[in-house]
Amino acid sequence: MVNISPFSDPRSSVFIRGKIFFCSALISLILLSGCSKSQPAPESSSASSTAKTATISIDAATAGTISGVVTLKGQPPKMKPLDMTADPGCPTGPQPAEVVVAKDGKLANVFVYVKEGLPQGNFAVPTEPVALDQKGCRYNPHMLGIMAGQPLKITNTDTADHNIHDMPSNNPAFNESQMPTDQPITKKFSNAEMMIPVQCNQHPWMRAYINVMSHPYFGVSAADGSFEIKNLPPGEYTIAAVHERFGEQTMKVKVGSKETVKAPFVYSAAGK
Repeated sequence: MVNISPFSDPRSSVFIRGKIFFCSALISLILLSGCSKSQPAPESSSASSTAKTATISIDAATAGTISGVVTLKGQPPKMKPLDMTADPGCPTGPQPAEVVVAKDGKLANVFVYVKEGLPQGNFAVPTEPVALDQKGCRYNPHMLGIMAGQPLKITNTDTADHNIHDMPSNNPAFNESQMPTDQPITKKFSNAEMMIPVQCNQHPWMRAYINVMSHPYFGVSAADGSFEIKNLPPGEYTIAAVHERFGEQTMKVKVGSKETVKAPFVYSAAGK
């Protein structure tokens, strides 16, 4: 007796192969349909990207202000006078140091900024440059703020040659010489970073600090200790004051519509 297997029949073989092909195609279609459902819709991706790059608009009709005075309690520390006589292009005679500049209990060169509470998004970057001059063998100003992407214009109005050397940790560094007759040097910082030291390699007493911010809400206390931060949308904020010797202080404030909020900072001379 001869056993005849159904698989030996050519017609059966064609039928089986057809069923296998149909099942495989059906499974592939189901898998493809399932995968396509897990992909984000193009509109959602585009909306998310737009939200991340949206420029924040402030309503000037409701914007408020934070203002205050930075005071120093106690006798300011005695600073050793600067001797600049090694370079004939610098001032002669002892010059006052800039680490602590205080008069009548008011503290200058304190950087004050909004640390927390601002709306999410990007703020417009000014195209007008921030100026950093070298005059009297000092950097002027000693403490400054700038937005990321905003130009920094460095000039030399001295009769002495200078060298500008910044020492950032979150931005590329630069180290360039500049003679009195040289054209201004323009730089930009891409990333936010606090208290970037700037020094002159030729005059070691020369020092400035650059604060790179992602928003425009900052200021520096003047000789009378005063500062002002304008055009803030109503809200609750944490503001910080930073001094190169006395460190950082923070304060929470609430700014109402068209309101000017006072934010006094007090440092202790005995603290450092």
